[in-house]
Amino acid sequence: MSTGPCNGITIRPIRAQDKAAIVEAFRALEPRSIYRRFFFPKKELSDAELRRLTEPDKAREAVLVATILSGNGERIVGVGHYIGNEECAQLAFTVEEDYQGRGIATSLFRRLIHLARENGVSRFEAHVLAGNGPMLSVLRHSGLPVTERERDGIVTVTLALNGNADIQLRP
Repeated sequence: MSTGPCNGITIRPIRAQDKAAIVEAFRALEPRSIYRRFFFPKKELSDAELRRLTEPDKAREAVLVATILSGNGERIVGVGHYIGNEECAQLAFTVEEDYQGRGIATSLFRRLIHLARENGVSRFEAHVLAGNGPMLSVLRHSGLPVTERERDGIVTVTLALNGNADIQLRP
C-alpha cells in the first residue's frame, strides 16, 4: 500500500472483499464519468464484471484502487486497471468526480506501469473518448513514448513501457 498524491488517499491492490465498495463507488459516479469510461450509458456493473474486477487473473491483469477513510471504513474513489498479455495490455481508469484533478489517475498509472513492467508487458493501449481531455492529458504527459490515432471520436493511445525503468510521470 502507498499513500497517494492527496493527504489521506491510499493506492492498493483490489481485494475480492471489495465487491460492495466497488458497487458503491460505481453508483457514486455521475453519468458523464460512466460514459467516459464505458462509452455508453450504464446503470450498474454485471455480476461477471464485478467478479472480473475484484478477482483479477494476476497473470494477465492488475487492478488498483484509490481509497479514503470514511466514517465506517474505506471508500473507493478511483480504480486503475490493465488486462492483456506481455505484448500489450488495455489500460483504463475511473476517478470519482470530487477527486478528479488531484493526481489520483497519475498515481494509479505510475503503479500500474511498475506492475506491468514486472510482468513483462511491453506496451499499454488505452481507448479514450476524444472529448476526455483530462485522461488524454494524463497519458500524453506520462513521459513514456506515446503514439495516438483517432477514429470515430475515439483516440487510441499506445504507450511503450520498455526503455527507462525509472521514468517519472510528470504531475
